[in-house]
Amino acid sequence: MIEEESVKEVLETARAEEVVGDFVQLRRRGQNYIGLCPFHSEKTPSFNVNPQRNIYKCFGCGEGGDPAKFLMEYEQLSFPDAIRWLARKYNIKLKEKEVSQEYIAEEQAKESLYLVNAYALDYYQRQLLTTDLGRSVGLSYFKSRGYSEDIIKEFGLGYATPERDDFTRAALQVGYQPEQLAELGLSRDGRDFFRDRVLFAIHNASGKVAAFAGRILKTNVKAPKYINSPETEIYHKSDVLYGMFQARRAVRKEDNCYLVEGYTDVISMHQAGIRNVVASSGTSLTPGQIKLVKRYTQNVTLLYDGDNAGIKAALRGADLLLEQDMNIRIVFLPDGEDPDSFIQAEGEAGFEAFVAANRQDFLIKVAEVLLKGTENDPIERSKAVEQILNTLAKILDPSKRSLYLRRLSEIANMDERSLLERANYLLRIRLKKEQQKIEREERRDEGPPPGEGPPMPGEALPFGTPETAEAPAGNFARGHEYQERDLARILMTAGHEVYDKEENLLVAQYLIDNIEDVIDDFDHPLYQRIARETRQILERTGIAPSPEHFIRHFDPEVSKLALHFSMRPDVLSENWLKRWNIVLNQKEPDKNFRIDSDQALRRFRLMKLIRMCRGYSEKIKAFAEAGDEDQLLVHLKVLQRLQSIRDELARELRTVLLP
Repeated sequence: MIEEESVKEVLETARAEEVVGDFVQLRRRGQNYIGLCPFHSEKTPSFNVNPQRNIYKCFGCGEGGDPAKFLMEYEQLSFPDAIRWLARKYNIKLKEKEVSQEYIAEEQAKESLYLVNAYALDYYQRQLLTTDLGRSVGLSYFKSRGYSEDIIKEFGLGYATPERDDFTRAALQVGYQPEQLAELGLSRDGRDFFRDRVLFAIHNASGKVAAFAGRILKTNVKAPKYINSPETEIYHKSDVLYGMFQARRAVRKEDNCYLVEGYTDVISMHQAGIRNVVASSGTSLTPGQIKLVKRYTQNVTLLYDGDNAGIKAALRGADLLLEQDMNIRIVFLPDGEDPDSFIQAEGEAGFEAFVAANRQDFLIKVAEVLLKGTENDPIERSKAVEQILNTLAKILDPSKRSLYLRRLSEIANMDERSLLERANYLLRIRLKKEQQKIEREERRDEGPPPGEGPPMPGEALPFGTPETAEAPAGNFARGHEYQERDLARILMTAGHEVYDKEENLLVAQYLIDNIEDVIDDFDHPLYQRIARETRQILERTGIAPSPEHFIRHFDPEVSKLALHFSMRPDVLSENWLKRWNIVLNQKEPDKNFRIDSDQALRRFRLMKLIRMCRGYSEKIKAFAEAGDEDQLLVHLKVLQRLQSIRDELARELRTVLLP
């Protein structure tokens, strides 16, 4: 394993503009470099490299990261392999450290399974291409579908003989163990699992063979048409899409992924020149598979048969796609056609022409299909509308949801306002359930949240509220996502900077100290997670996390947000000096972190105080109606104090407070 010191040296030495420049033609624009994005097709450059931050980001498709991340995405390398690539480029000698015997054993066990599968692929391909039986049965089948030998090798197609133990005997003879063959599902009790079938190799994201699928060619037999390898240490079906390894670059370039059902659909389309296609292999889409597609594009086009079964298949997984903010279009092929038969009959040009003429927005098409024939049946029409609205409630973008609702009101001939109210109700229910799930998980992981039950002795109430006062009802953090986002921005981009040299106080420490009492009441879980993680790192090390810590974060949500903040376009133009000879004394926007921190913190506290004042006002009203003069006086004093602090903050920020 590469030592952390060596990894750090490589990452500090590697320059984004040099590494990316090996693959992308870049030209300088101001302090940055721009070029055409290698991850999606574009004519106008939206791909930026920032030498100062040592990162890249495409404002078109959203891809971004440091030099190692670029190699991982573009060349499909693992992180250690990317570090080794960079070390070779910059002539850095890597230091390797010993790892535990358990870790070595686990990695060796996994690698040995890949080696067995690699041998199996070679064996089955030799059976297909070099034996008389394989050529007459297996190869003739693939040739009848128009597959070239290059395609056969690229996708790892093979043939398993009818004999009960041909493969097992060959594998044991070259030294592979029966336990390995059994674990991979290739053999058990001396018998081959795949017999008398053509085989399809299933590759993982890095191109290694993780599993196999076998198709029987005989008709009128009771055996299943397809059989698959079992789940293993190296194969988890829910995280694999057939053909993704071969399609990944085309998906990025075209900024679209065709999703089909079968192996032969993928190979036939690939053979015809349509390379941005993957298959779910007849199963419902999973979150892991959708995340795999989302690494390359947010646009999915579903290709299905035009019958009822095709429509039902299209509906499977649609909710998950929408929850992941994917853009879904659908093409229903002519009756009796599937992608395999259609592409072979029409070819690339005919297929593309048909798609261009028949591609429709998924939700609109589903609405038309579900509502068809329900004009005179109010009950069925109501059921169809409810099903569509439940799907629409998966869309979190309000503008996108509004456009769909407007179109649905036209299709269903219903009042848009009533549809909107129902959709919002369903959305609230969904979000409430998700929030309850998050809270349950947090309670399980962290114990009871602060504020539940009586305060512990000496525990401070928000903003120094006296312990004699009863806490007002309600959650005071709601509705403050903008201010929380601003604090997260500063923590991620400038938390490591020095706020006060005399006090040796970091920006992160200054902010955390001032929001410590309300971190657990943040409205947005992502910004709360960033604040909590910063606090934990400060407490553990005394050092604030750098921007690179967040950019390289294991959580893609955090990494994506850090990239967005780090590549902000608000830099001072060089033309002030070049064109107009005006010297600007102010710092660059991202260097004004002290002023930025003060302003953000004041805005954040002001919003919390406004909400707290509102909560205490409601409590005071309740105590007045109940005639509880003791609690009424206590809360009046607290409210006056909070209002005084609130008004002073508002004056400092030059903010007008509405009554």
